[in-house]
Amino acid sequence: MTVPPEFTAPKIAAGLPSGLPAPTDEQLAQLASSSAALQALLRARGGWLPFDDYLQQLLYAPGLGYYSAGAAKFGAAGDFVTAPEVSPLFGHCIARQCAPLLGAGSALLELGAGSGALAETLLRKLSQLQALPRHYYILEVSADLRERQRARLATLPAELLARVQWLDALPAQGVRGVVLANEVADALPFQCFAATDAGFLERGVRLDAAGKLAWAERPARAELQRELERLAAELPAGFAPGFQGELCTRIDPWIASLAALLDEGMLLLFDYGLGRSELYHPQRSAGTLRCHYRHRAHDDPFLYPGLQDVSAWVDFTRIAEAASAADLEVAGYCTQAAFLLSSGIEQEFLEAPDGAQRARLSAQARELLMPGEMGETFKAMALTRGITQPLTGFGLQDLRRLL
Repeated sequence: MTVPPEFTAPKIAAGLPSGLPAPTDEQLAQLASSSAALQALLRARGGWLPFDDYLQQLLYAPGLGYYSAGAAKFGAAGDFVTAPEVSPLFGHCIARQCAPLLGAGSALLELGAGSGALAETLLRKLSQLQALPRHYYILEVSADLRERQRARLATLPAELLARVQWLDALPAQGVRGVVLANEVADALPFQCFAATDAGFLERGVRLDAAGKLAWAERPARAELQRELERLAAELPAGFAPGFQGELCTRIDPWIASLAALLDEGMLLLFDYGLGRSELYHPQRSAGTLRCHYRHRAHDDPFLYPGLQDVSAWVDFTRIAEAASAADLEVAGYCTQAAFLLSSGIEQEFLEAPDGAQRARLSAQARELLMPGEMGETFKAMALTRGITQPLTGFGLQDLRRLL
């Protein structure tokens, strides 16, 4: 197809969808640069991109992608709030779970440390529990986020800060201890598909006649077609014609690479998602793709390329399958609420030194625990190697039957 030469950036309409705030002048400049890069990529690829390739550019293009550019992503000044920003209680509970697996000679590797809030909380709490790892590694692909993390962790005591090391890639040597991934799996680029009577279509991205980014469907490539046929055969109701959804095949090599790194210990994941039969239930026939911009959620992945987060719910069954293929044990799977309750969150705020702080922590705990907030939507999963002791965070609930 012909790519319209006049395309530079989406025009910002006077009435923005869902009442979204208008971008600032600085954001508009980034939007123009990101859009121009997408235009060039579409031209180079014949005018059509699979959605996962679009996301790779949208989220991770150096200096332009959502996670690579300099705007705030997390907290009140960003686009969404993650559990570590809600309350230190989240990190305290993780520290309680990790402490028995850490100590002399061990390491904790955090993947994508965001604002650095979780790293700060973990190091302080692990110090109190006398379970500090020898190394606290942070694998961060964003230079901007790395600098934000450095600034935040600079307030740590020297003995704790000395354990922190930023990495550009997974360590060459194996890790004995814990690998932690909080809201990382949902940030992996994913494919989009649609089921029809004649088979599956792959949903991708093109430029329409007005030069705007738009959906475009093509017959699914052979590998994707085979994978969707496999999933359909496993699902109670298959995929009815008209069903639209997302599929992240990049989970498999991601888990394999982490499994190869883990000599002994635990890979602990937190993310929003479901087991496969729930994720692809007919009631979710419109898929789970969501965009976040300035604390507003919407479903248009083409609105502000480079300025908004685009993600989809995680297939925890795929993670479990990839773990099994890599000789990891799925040692626990439960809701975030169950994990936090089993890890002593109530005890944490009951031990607060005064009533005012106890009340503040109690309100934060409700946001982490309530079904309408993060408590049920987010799940916790533990993948282990060489671990025999029970994992206390998964003692209250076992949802592995739903994988």
